[in-house]
Amino acid sequence: MLSAAIITSSDSGYRGEREDLSGPVISEMLKAAGYEVKTMLLLPDERQMLADTMKKICDEHQADLILTTGGTGFSMRDCMPEATRDVIEREVPGIPEAMRAFSMQITKRAMLSRSAAGIRQSTLIVNLPGSPKAVRECLEVILPELKHGLEILKGDAVNCARKD
Repeated sequence: MLSAAIITSSDSGYRGEREDLSGPVISEMLKAAGYEVKTMLLLPDERQMLADTMKKICDEHQADLILTTGGTGFSMRDCMPEATRDVIEREVPGIPEAMRAFSMQITKRAMLSRSAAGIRQSTLIVNLPGSPKAVRECLEVILPELKHGLEILKGDAVNCARKD
């Protein structure tokens, strides 16, 4: 069974002024796809704290997948892509490209997303948007393909060729 960690980046959520609605959507969808959700964290928009948390999860092999939500917009405090890039060893640009391409069919504002994705050791990190609706839409696009990528990353699969 693949394992996952969820990190929500939100100053107001961290202060208890706003309920995290996106983290639970991610958890629900991951569990339905057969993932074990090991941890759900709600952190402030603090680049170093976010990076340190992701590093710890990766370096201690706590999860195969880290999905983040929030902190990918234009606000001066939004720093999730930067924190992610501070941590990853290899970028995976196709994942955010696919999310943006799909989301552009729904709203042109999807072009404003700064989401990033990459690998640290044997953990894949993907930044999702902050809204529950956008999280659901993006996960519907990428979640079916992530399993194969994670199997390759873990050494459980060796070939990307599809036979359909």
